[in-house]
Amino acid sequence: MAVINVAGFGVQNAMGRSSFSAPLIVHAHALVFFGWVAIYVAQNVLASTGSLALHRKLGWIAAGWMSAMVVLGTIVTVRMVRAGHAPFFFQPAYFLIMNPVGVLTFAGLSTWAIVLRRQTDWHKRLHLCGMAMIMGPALGRLLPAPLLIPYTGLSIFAAMLVFPFAGVLVDWRRDQTVHRAWLSGIAVMAAAQLVIEVSARTSVGIALYAAVVSGSPGSGVPPRAYPPFPAG
Repeated sequence: MAVINVAGFGVQNAMGRSSFSAPLIVHAHALVFFGWVAIYVAQNVLASTGSLALHRKLGWIAAGWMSAMVVLGTIVTVRMVRAGHAPFFFQPAYFLIMNPVGVLTFAGLSTWAIVLRRQTDWHKRLHLCGMAMIMGPALGRLLPAPLLIPYTGLSIFAAMLVFPFAGVLVDWRRDQTVHRAWLSGIAVMAAAQLVIEVSARTSVGIALYAAVVSGSPGSGVPPRAYPPFPAG
C-alpha cells in the first residue's frame, strides 16, 4: 500500500500533471496523509520486530494524527469543489461526499482498531481495512479513471477491497477460516461506499452540494454533470 501511494502521486508529478505550486493547505494535507503512510509502515515494522513499547507510544501519536487527516481531508475537498475543480471523472456532488465519508470511515475503523489494541488479531486487521479505505486517491491516479466513467468511484472501491481480501485469502490458506475482523471491516467499507453512492444521488446530497458551493465559482458547476475533460 505504501508503494502504491508513492507510485500514484509520483507518477503524476513525473508526468507534469501535478506540481508543488499548490496552496499551502494542500501541502499540509499531503504531508499529513503521507505521514500516516509512514506511521502505518513503521507500526507494522515495530510490531513484527517485537518493539512493542515504541509501537504503543507511536500509536498514541497516530491516534491524534487521524484527527488532522479528517479535518484537512474535508477542508481540501470543500475548497476544490467551491473552486469548481472537482476531478473531471467524478460528478462534483459525488466527489464532495466521497472524500469526507472515506476519511471518516478510515478514522472509524482505525479508532475501532485502537480500542481493540489488546486483541491483536482484530487490531491489525481493522487497521489494514482503515488504511485500505484511504487508498482511493493513489489508486485513482494509477487506474485509467477517465475510461471508467460512470463507474470510476465503484471501480476504485473495488481496487481498495483487494487489500482486505488478500488478508482473507491468507487466513483461509493458513487456517481454512476467515477471521471475523475481516468480515466486519469489509462490511463497514461497503456500507460507507453505499452511503456515498446513494446520498450523492438524492436531494439531500444535492442540497448539501448547493450549501457548500454557495457564493463560490463552484455554484456554477452542475452537481451531477461531469466536468469537461481538460484540454490537451
